[in-house]
Amino acid sequence: MSGLAVNPLVLETAGPAILETRAWLESYAGNKGPPIDLSQAAPPYSPPQQLLDRLSAAAASAELARYGAVPGETALRAAYADHTSKLYGAAIMPENISITGGCNQAFVIAAMLVAQRGDAIILPVPWYFNHKMTLDMLGIEARQLPCSPSTNFTPDLSTMRKLIDKKVRALVLVTPNNPTGAIYSPAALAAFATVCRENGIWLIIDETYRDFLPEQSQRPHALFEQPFRSGVIGLYSFSKSLAIPGYRLGAMIYPPELAEQVIKVQDCVQICPSRVGQAAVTWGLNGLQEWRDEKRRLFGDKAREFQAAISGLAGWQIDSIGGYFAYLRHPFGETGSVEVAKRLATENGLLLIPGSYFGPAQEQHLRVSFGNLSAEGLRELPERFRL
Repeated sequence: MSGLAVNPLVLETAGPAILETRAWLESYAGNKGPPIDLSQAAPPYSPPQQLLDRLSAAAASAELARYGAVPGETALRAAYADHTSKLYGAAIMPENISITGGCNQAFVIAAMLVAQRGDAIILPVPWYFNHKMTLDMLGIEARQLPCSPSTNFTPDLSTMRKLIDKKVRALVLVTPNNPTGAIYSPAALAAFATVCRENGIWLIIDETYRDFLPEQSQRPHALFEQPFRSGVIGLYSFSKSLAIPGYRLGAMIYPPELAEQVIKVQDCVQICPSRVGQAAVTWGLNGLQEWRDEKRRLFGDKAREFQAAISGLAGWQIDSIGGYFAYLRHPFGETGSVEVAKRLATENGLLLIPGSYFGPAQEQHLRVSFGNLSAEGLRELPERFRL
């Protein structure tokens, strides 16, 4: 380097896991066939043509090339407020919503809102690595809340209580979970929200994979009703359910008293979210409900197919599986997850994410994004796991 100073908090933060693991495939000789990439949680299908047509039309609009509203287009905020009000059975207003540059940006904004350098935010382990990276770069302690396969990786309430002290500003929950796929019950979420409220800390709930819950007839939780609502920040991504990750659109739901502060942060980190994407998503929220339901069922089928493919492999065990991911225990004893994953990639062309990238004590696990499996990949999967 040039010798000029770089923020040590950034220097000490781990690098992007997806980029590091994909480099392993460069050493794969191709002897087992084309690579099977089950690493990144990207939709394995394209957006429907109706959505692509609206994206094209929006991209041709001179008006949408101009700056837009800082918290997002009024029409999309209203549509998302209506959509989520029906989903949760709660009165969610457009002024309680901001559209963000993906859910990762929504998390950055939420973390900046509730904590500062030297504070702590509780992260269940295994955690989503970008959440940990964000807190590290902000100088916020990621206080570890270990989760066990015996509880399907649902955090333990009594353990969480013991972690709370004067430094703690929030608890983060991801459901359906990344990386385990675990789905937290409405009762469990209410219990955690109660503890947060009793201790004066925020609950940040990331529901990026909400649209892939197995059962859509029941609301995921009641956190946007009182008494919890005033202490909850909800995060979401349009990337997965509408297959548009490249447009980087997410959303936040927050209590009214946070609105002014949210806009301060948004004005600095993005000024306004992508207007082209917002125009199409406004229609897609309701106009593509049948298509979205079809994709939800597709992921349910893929989960069952993955379970069946793994069931005959000696030593491999699915410790958790859910909306988008499976968390897989490998049979190689004390061998680290990076070594196992690297061998699978370089020798067999099978790309998974090592458990160690999701926090301490995860060396026995690998994350699988099973939605990326093709019919051919499913047939080949058992052979690809053999080392």
